[in-house]
Amino acid sequence: MPQILAVIPLEEAARHRLEELPGVSVRSLSPGHPRERVAREWDLPPDLLRGTEILLCKFPPRNLFDMVDLKMMQLATVGYEHLRDRGFADRPLRVCNARGIFDSSIAEWCLAMMVNLARDLRVMIRNQERAHWERRDRFEQEVRGGVVGLWGYGGIGRETARLAKAFGMTVHVLTRSPVGPRRDAYTPACTGDPEGVLPDRTFTTAEELDFLAGLDFLVLALPHTKASNGMVGERELRALPSRAFLLNPSRGPIVQEQALLRALREGWIAGAALDTHFVYPLPPEHPLWSLPNVILTPHISGADHSRHFPGRIGDLFAQNVERYLASRPLLNEVTAAEWREAEMMNDE
Repeated sequence: MPQILAVIPLEEAARHRLEELPGVSVRSLSPGHPRERVAREWDLPPDLLRGTEILLCKFPPRNLFDMVDLKMMQLATVGYEHLRDRGFADRPLRVCNARGIFDSSIAEWCLAMMVNLARDLRVMIRNQERAHWERRDRFEQEVRGGVVGLWGYGGIGRETARLAKAFGMTVHVLTRSPVGPRRDAYTPACTGDPEGVLPDRTFTTAEELDFLAGLDFLVLALPHTKASNGMVGERELRALPSRAFLLNPSRGPIVQEQALLRALREGWIAGAALDTHFVYPLPPEHPLWSLPNVILTPHISGADHSRHFPGRIGDLFAQNVERYLASRPLLNEVTAAEWREAEMMNDE
């Protein structure tokens, strides 16, 4: 009988769906372990180390490999680089992440930042706080008709593309491989671009400068790997038109910090919205705080405190358990190649 252990709360609908599967047993950590549900450093109680075949957690326990019967683990996070030293590439344990869970939230952040940057809402709010009446041309601009460039076209890029098209924008995409359908990645209903048909123009590797030259907004929608670390530097920022804005909801180090500061100070680009940063928390003396053309948010574009998170993670988990039991491909399974790419970050 496959035993499932959930270390984060399951919505009743997801629990019922799992319990309806033939021969499945569902257990949860007791309410007496609330911190262990989300903490990065925790140990599974000894009485739960045996028998569990499928595990749902945000961060795996330190004694994960003492779970002798474990075959599949579903993470409630998209990122898995923090697990790169656990040797998953060489283990038979199948691990799936939560790609897709936060796509709509992050895409909404991207559209909100585009509108805020285009209309310079930051200055208007400051004016309101000072009871200062001021009308400027830049407060009246629109994003409609603008070109948004998506560097990466996974779930976040696809949902951002869908919303951008609804706003009347043109969508350009830069990817390492041709855009096409996504079959084994989780996509919430009515979101994204599952068939890969929304981009107006697609660029591939070695066409970065052509891609950047025509943009009003650049959205970084790719993972942080050894290949993408520092990928956006002076060359790329200078290739953007001076009217362009940079949005980074991915990972801070994808952009070279000093190059970004120069670009913002010297007007290579018009501004930036940054949800991911170079250090956490961003110290009060960091120069980004004081730049007038920057919007900083504290890594909240996609978070598990959204009211939609429990339903989405429950749906993803239930789908993956059903697929696992039926010997079908899992959604969001992290491949050995992806684990090895993450492990390479240790060499930095």
